[in-house]
Amino acid sequence: MQTMTIGKLAKQSGVGAGTLRYYERLGLIVPPQRTAAGYRMYRADAAQRLRFIRRAQTLGFSLEQIAELLALSDNPGAGAAEVKRLTREKIADIEARIRDLERMKQGLKTLEERCPGHGSTANCPILAALNQGEG
Repeated sequence: MQTMTIGKLAKQSGVGAGTLRYYERLGLIVPPQRTAAGYRMYRADAAQRLRFIRRAQTLGFSLEQIAELLALSDNPGAGAAEVKRLTREKIADIEARIRDLERMKQGLKTLEERCPGHGSTANCPILAALNQGEG
């Protein structure tokens, strides 16, 4: 089986060597074999696993959730229902964050509309609203 050093795997996958070691500590990638000199030698399939991790991160999955997905992926006998449940949970989380962001956006728009955008900051309604509750 073909192997590669941590540097080559890092370069090929676009992930830093420190990140690879971190993923290794978390159990996301298989601990590599070591040469007699102690160099990490990763199996070629580590690159595919890193692509999986990066794609999952792009979709918003946490490293803990990615570990669950990897465990399910590593077990072909596992039920797809669990993968779907994790995906539905992520969708619900994203939808909640979108609602929160929309509320924040509306609050900022309201403040922005109240501000004339000229004059002294002493009379700025945005700063006044942010300072409410102090004292």
